[in-house]
Amino acid sequence: MIPVYEEVYSLDSLCYQNGLNEYILMENAAKAMYNEIKQKGFKSVLVISGGGNNGADGIALARMLLGEVDVELFLPMELKSKMAKFQFEIYKNYGGKYFNVPQETKQYECYVDAIFGSGLKRELSPKINKIIKVINRRSGFKIACDVPTGIDEKGMKRGEVFEANLTVTMGALKLSMFSDFSKDFVGDVKIANLGISFLNYAKKSDYYLLEKTDMHLPIRDKKNSHKGKFGHLGVLVGEKCGAGIISALAGLRFGAGLVSVVTKEKNNIPYELMQAKSIDERFSAISFGQGMGSFYDNELKKLINLKIPKVVDADMFYKKEILGFLDKFTVFTPHPKEFTSFLKICELGEYSSEEVQNRRFELALKFSKKYPNSVLLLKGANTIIAYKEKIYINPYGTQALSKGGSGDVLAGLIASLLAQGYHPLKAAITASLAHAQAGDVTPNYALTPLKIIENLEKLNSHYSQK
Repeated sequence: MIPVYEEVYSLDSLCYQNGLNEYILMENAAKAMYNEIKQKGFKSVLVISGGGNNGADGIALARMLLGEVDVELFLPMELKSKMAKFQFEIYKNYGGKYFNVPQETKQYECYVDAIFGSGLKRELSPKINKIIKVINRRSGFKIACDVPTGIDEKGMKRGEVFEANLTVTMGALKLSMFSDFSKDFVGDVKIANLGISFLNYAKKSDYYLLEKTDMHLPIRDKKNSHKGKFGHLGVLVGEKCGAGIISALAGLRFGAGLVSVVTKEKNNIPYELMQAKSIDERFSAISFGQGMGSFYDNELKKLINLKIPKVVDADMFYKKEILGFLDKFTVFTPHPKEFTSFLKICELGEYSSEEVQNRRFELALKFSKKYPNSVLLLKGANTIIAYKEKIYINPYGTQALSKGGSGDVLAGLIASLLAQGYHPLKAAITASLAHAQAGDVTPNYALTPLKIIENLEKLNSHYSQK
């Protein structure tokens, strides 16, 4: 996993204190973008630079490209920072071409957005909005310097947003790049080395971006084993019986030795699942809430007193009894609307679904500060997991997973790992990554919950750790 930061000005300041000045950092920032352009073989490049230091990065890039590609510099704003003016003088000294008024006709193979970058706090001007809108319609490859212009420091829209194919971010990852809104605009993300190793540049953070190597699948490496060694998962089947059955099938496919569905009615269930009439204290873990309705309202006290790991999902987020599950054994898996109800029940405030989406990191961290021993998995375009006041971001989800039953699969995957002895945090991380990878299919409209479950057998992992 890679640390992510709300701001990097403090990290830059440490560089300055240790003798690395702005010019050195800027040269390395420009060099990182230069390398990407040269590697991709673009022959014509337009760099659009703003008046601050992000713009200065762009001007330095344009200077590096002079003589090697057909490069032009577009300056739609007055240069204000000392470094922008300094870089521009050097660029002019080497005969660099520039203009201040948009050129409507000329097309380029690559467009570089160096207008604002990270830390945007205000609305874009109509002039900049128009420029970005025109560039977005062009067919060339688009690179954002640090953060696409139009995304503010909270990861929200401040006007037209530059639609990058690639974002070269300077020094370290910024939290604003991983809001659900930003996902459609940042493209691929690469970190630019600013002249020192990442280990020397970075410091401790409360936010981490998950990598595929953080997925620790339940590989069975002991030949002398039996089903009892791999846990007994219980799944409550409620009013909408399909949701619980999907969760149970996912849990069985993901390694649990035994899976029982607890049901009050006779249901036609797959032969590989067992059926129980009541909650069994011999379960290793239990999952409930998905499609539950009011079927088990009279048994919630029994569930609260059941001291085994739990996954709490869906309908439970509208019941005040959920407060009884706020302990170290539980993983909560709400989507944004369910999280609004959960926050209200937990007396953490009243928010609309839109507010939750706009303040995902803030509200997940707020929950974790009050309940540090519970694991929260907040679903979204970028799923986030909160535990002990730390946030873990899974960026691998796709729109294919926007399908009824997908969340039921995820609940079953987490519960299966809990039954097999995983720590709740590692269960949430591994299940979330596996869920995203198994749901990455083509065509993306055709994914079904059963297809996600089927794809689990195709996953690969270098590690198997609990």
